Amino acid sequence: MKSVINIMIRNWPIFVLISLSFVVSAQEAPLTGQEATLTGQESTLTGQESTLTGQESTLTGQEATQSPSESRLKLVFTGDIMGHDTQIASALATGEPGYDYRPCFQYLEPYLMDADLVIGNLEVTFAGPPFKGYPQFSSPDELADALKKAGFDILVTANNHALDRRVAGLERTLDQLDRRGILHTGTFTDADKRSLHYPLVVEKHGIRIALLNYTYGTNGLKVTPPAIVNRIDTALMRGDLMKAVSAEPDFILVTMHWGNEYQLTESRQQRELAAFLFEHGTDVIIGSHPHVVQPIRGEGKGNLVAYSMGNLISNQRNRYRDGGIAFELELVKRVNGDRGVTGFAVTGPSAGDRGDKGDREFETVDIASFGYLPLWVYKPTTKKGTMFTLVPASVHPDSVPEFRMSAEERSKMSQFLEDTRANLQGHREVEPYWMQQP
Repeated sequence: MKSVINIMIRNWPIFVLISLSFVVSAQEAPLTGQEATLTGQESTLTGQESTLTGQESTLTGQEATQSPSESRLKLVFTGDIMGHDTQIASALATGEPGYDYRPCFQYLEPYLMDADLVIGNLEVTFAGPPFKGYPQFSSPDELADALKKAGFDILVTANNHALDRRVAGLERTLDQLDRRGILHTGTFTDADKRSLHYPLVVEKHGIRIALLNYTYGTNGLKVTPPAIVNRIDTALMRGDLMKAVSAEPDFILVTMHWGNEYQLTESRQQRELAAFLFEHGTDVIIGSHPHVVQPIRGEGKGNLVAYSMGNLISNQRNRYRDGGIAFELELVKRVNGDRGVTGFAVTGPSAGDRGDKGDREFETVDIASFGYLPLWVYKPTTKKGTMFTLVPASVHPDSVPEFRMSAEERSKMSQFLEDTRANLQGHREVEPYWMQQP
């Protein structure tokens, strides 16, 4: 359920707390009965308690149902968000004026909106025209609008296509995300922005997470200072993880753009990097880049890694590449004794000091559950042209009247589902409960 979230902006050693809402404009956040948000005003942290200088946030909906001694946070991660030429053309074929990417996510939106945080891998730029797909992607800004509407809260941007339109494209991409109130991490316009905003620390339902993001490279393109693209470098990552730990998050998540394209199992280098990240404080690792689904390894906090989620949406149509998974992770925070979850209030003298150590000893944060949702890219043909839309692969085509899949399309979706289940055998598959079933 989308609502208010706290974002910790770290400027070592001082934190500033800002509240944003994912259901209103980043430029304007009015108080509207069902939820109260801060209108961009900074909270002032003084003495032994934090005071909010804007409107106080209130707990409604899902937040209000949280147990006094237990808080839960449901995160959904998605694979590669791509923008091939045919996808750009399809956005003009909806019958609506201009580019319209909303049909891409129409069957996934209810699921994403039900999550507390949705994090996707943005593997295009919003560099402006001319719009182009592979090999140097620049998608219309309307794709960002559709991602926002579908429920994406955070986009990670450190990947091999981050510099497809050089630094100007990187800068414009971040600007377009900022304009829409979509949080992002992994690339930065300068060192000051990285120092202030990295690692990205967010808090919701009283659970604080730190998010980090790195890529193996940028297709041979060198970043021009002062811009920064986070590269996979153990010395860099060690220092960043030390900073993340010092923020005292409940959970540290690292998203890695790594591995070998089209390989169905992880490489030795991926396993070695995963071991390094866990050794230095990482709780869960989420991977992308291979464009196919790779195994999920581990069982819990400190060893769980989804090596590759495959493609979320793209025009790659070969076997294994025509879909991907959403990785679902639910965290639970339990508080023993009389200390309860206090919504979105900061509970210490600063966002980096969450009360005395005795208080912290009463809290435990664990993985309540995790699973995967197989998603297939369906390309229906309309009078206007070919469309792209994401379909939960386990849904029977006859259960949705709008699906007019050919025998070949049904076979391909079934093959993708069978392949995905085989590669992720033993892990929980998320049922598409929001879709009508016969």
